[in-house]
Amino acid sequence: VLREPGRANTTKSYMWVIASGERSERPIRIFHYAPGRGGKHAKELLDGYSGYLHTDGYAGYNGVENIKRCQCWAHVRRGFADCLKGKNLAERKGTLAEKGLSYCNQLFLMEQQFKGLSAEDRKKARLKQEKPVLEAFWAFVDESLEAVLPKTKIFEALGYAKNRKADLERYLEDGDCVISNNPAENSIRPFTIGRKNWEFAGSPAGADASACVYSLVETAKANGLEPYAYLNALLTLIPGSDYRSNRDRMEQLMPWHEFTFQGMLQLVKGPPQP
Repeated sequence: VLREPGRANTTKSYMWVIASGERSERPIRIFHYAPGRGGKHAKELLDGYSGYLHTDGYAGYNGVENIKRCQCWAHVRRGFADCLKGKNLAERKGTLAEKGLSYCNQLFLMEQQFKGLSAEDRKKARLKQEKPVLEAFWAFVDESLEAVLPKTKIFEALGYAKNRKADLERYLEDGDCVISNNPAENSIRPFTIGRKNWEFAGSPAGADASACVYSLVETAKANGLEPYAYLNALLTLIPGSDYRSNRDRMEQLMPWHEFTFQGMLQLVKGPPQP
């Protein structure tokens, strides 16, 4: 971010992303620009929230109060997958990395099968079918850690999982919890691709504006809307609107509102003239 007071233009800045729960009736994605990655930013963003928080392994979330942290199995899986990169089928066969990856794949396959269940039924199914897989996985981790050399990729993959065992199993407590933070990861991906093209923001205000636009676009996508059409509707509706002081009008602008775009536009244009 350029022209940031007291910071060199080459200093790293960060975009934080918060996503609503996977089963939320109103999917929301919030992008927030911050000059740093410290845990204080997580505390500020989540101030007042209590409940389950699905995250990657970043330690900065540990300072957030009143949350039950669920860590991401996709990141565990990635550790084993990275150990197998560049290896052919013969080289992979029988390795610890292949076995660890197989356990993770079993969990994700079961999650796909349980996706349509109610929260209560999903919790029961997980405890019955996934819990034994988890117990076998942790036994595999403990046994394997004694047989591998420190500072190797497989040692790091196994250690990453073992050090997060409690948080990785927490999703079993509630059927509305998920085993990965992929919804947030998927929302981040377009931003990371764009960053390679435009490389920087011209100012902190520009970074805030980018966060605003990405929040609108990714929330529209999460609600099944075409982003360009949604932004076009907003920019048509907002001028002259009292949406800032009118909660009903503000609600009508949300991407989950029941009105179609044509209905939204009609709110501004008024009834057809005779």
